[in-house]
Amino acid sequence: MIKVSIHKNADNLITGFKLSGHADYAEYGSDVVCAAVSALVINTINSIENFTSDKFHLEQDENKGLIEFHVVTPMSNNTNLLLSSLALGLQGIEEEYTNKYIQIKQVKSR
Repeated sequence: MIKVSIHKNADNLITGFKLSGHADYAEYGSDVVCAAVSALVINTINSIENFTSDKFHLEQDENKGLIEFHVVTPMSNNTNLLLSSLALGLQGIEEEYTNKYIQIKQVKSR
């Protein structure tokens, strides 16, 4: 199962996320849930890096299925929009494939 933590600040803005695990929906290389989640996450990170000047911390471990991302500078409106779009996409996957393969929780950041 892919476990997703969406980190929000006191203003309820998404400041980062952490994903860990594998969906195990299908065999490696044929897992549409993992592919969809990966595409959304990688595109979001690449978009923030290329279309904003916001700085972030990124940690990843492909073997563990771990990606952790946190904005470390004041967040632009574009980054806010991109992270909100990511959350919406992940929620859509969770609704489509049930929380047997992906589970999302909201976490208040300090």
